[in-house]
Amino acid sequence: MKPEQPTPAYVPGHSLLDGRVVVVTAAAGAGIGAAVVRKVLEEGAKAVVMSDTHERRLKESVDALGEEFGADRLTAVTCDVTQEDQVQALLDAAEPFGGVDVMINNAGLGGTASVLEMTDEQWSKVLDITLTGTFRCIRAVGQRFVAAGKRGVIVNNASVIGWRAQEGQAHYAAAKAGVMALTRSAAADFAPHGIRVNAVSPSLAMHPFLEKVTSPELLVELKGREAFGRAAEPWEVANVMVFLASDYSSYMTGEVVSVSSQHA
Repeated sequence: MKPEQPTPAYVPGHSLLDGRVVVVTAAAGAGIGAAVVRKVLEEGAKAVVMSDTHERRLKESVDALGEEFGADRLTAVTCDVTQEDQVQALLDAAEPFGGVDVMINNAGLGGTASVLEMTDEQWSKVLDITLTGTFRCIRAVGQRFVAAGKRGVIVNNASVIGWRAQEGQAHYAAAKAGVMALTRSAAADFAPHGIRVNAVSPSLAMHPFLEKVTSPELLVELKGREAFGRAAEPWEVANVMVFLASDYSSYMTGEVVSVSSQHA
């Protein structure tokens, strides 16, 4: 068991995304998506279109952030990434601000089931949201970037589970490994248009939902595997996503950046 290192101080914004229009999926609540929205606002984004399937939590999130950063910079759109028309409507919501500049694909679904007992429905649901949903968003925003002649940026949320085996996680691991491969392939397709596509690969990021669905014993075990003996804060993952969205990573594309020491 590694000793738990203290969480570092929160890093303030440095105007990395001044004037950009950012779209973030799965942004309600208190997880990585919500942390990304906060960070891009702090980094000077002109407007953020945040989406989720949970309408009440989405409204609560946008209301709270609107009070802090200004309601005119935020738009909430209920979006299920398994539905093409809803993905298009999400991107349409960015048009009044000048169209999307940065797309952050955070939507995903996990679950625990042995391959011996996993149903087709369990497998397909996780793959459709986590992998195919990311594909739908990449395709839709990529087409808009090309049509507008815009050198846009796409940042996907993968997972270290896509690199390593974990009991009961075959569907999620396959989906996240697919997000990594999709990131690399889309980057190659989009490079002639000056569009960048990268991904982050977090291991353990602590948020209320994870605490709710994970036993205390397992959380202690998972934290013990981490280099710093603790889970990441969602904002620590968001910081890396903002870096990939910014001009500081202008020569990076097709990369999967591990927000963890764990590749295997």
